[in-house]
Amino acid sequence: MPYRLIAMDLDDTLLTDELTVSDTTRQALNDAIAKGAHLTIATGRMFDSAQKIARQVGLNVPIITYQGSLIKNLMDEEVLYERSVPTDVAQQLFEYCQAHGLHLQSYIADKLYVQADGEKIQNYAKQSNIPYTIEPDFSQIIKHEKQTKLLIIDEPARLDALLPELKALFGSKVHLTKSKPNYLEFMHPEGTKGHALRFLAAHYGIPMEETIAMGDAMNDHEMVAAAGLGVAMENAVPALKEIANFVTLSNNNDGVAHALQKFVINV
Repeated sequence: MPYRLIAMDLDDTLLTDELTVSDTTRQALNDAIAKGAHLTIATGRMFDSAQKIARQVGLNVPIITYQGSLIKNLMDEEVLYERSVPTDVAQQLFEYCQAHGLHLQSYIADKLYVQADGEKIQNYAKQSNIPYTIEPDFSQIIKHEKQTKLLIIDEPARLDALLPELKALFGSKVHLTKSKPNYLEFMHPEGTKGHALRFLAAHYGIPMEETIAMGDAMNDHEMVAAAGLGVAMENAVPALKEIANFVTLSNNNDGVAHALQKFVINV
């Protein structure tokens, strides 16, 4: 079966630990495109951050950002799919974070907002290569109707301890996931990479059986499960490897290129 739509996570999947795309992987991307495959990225990052990498590696199709909450064309930046965090959830989460002394940041119209400057946001912005806006009166930000994503940054152990309580608090009103051990993210229930992959496949008229999804973390679970071929990186969390159809090499050993060569290029 030909695989015609391939979605790849960015951090710890397409990108090495140094946040680069190797020459070997870059060549594999070009070879897969030359064979007629549609290649896209599916990331928790903002569009502004993700599009820089997509353009660098030669992708020219809509990309999946904000964990699946936003699909946007690279060429003309037309929005194809968009889901926002329910306003009542945003308000409730803001109050929860205020009560527990948690760092919360919000994304509106592809801009990042925080209540105060500090090490958490500085490190995040450096990794994602994006600016941020400080808004001391964060209660006004939280009232916005189109918040694409909300994110808590804290120590992994603390976030893991909070997860059961937050899941019980919000239930099905939000999609809650971790993109990294210290990032806890909140999206619309339909703001998952799985929903986005299904939408993009339908957009191109490609059956889900002819899709590939590659990832490494908890936030890749939905798309790896939804794809015709789910691929986990060697460096992926154990839970993702358990549901994947194939485990490729690590992000530092051209795992994306290895999978593309095996299932797309050399077939």
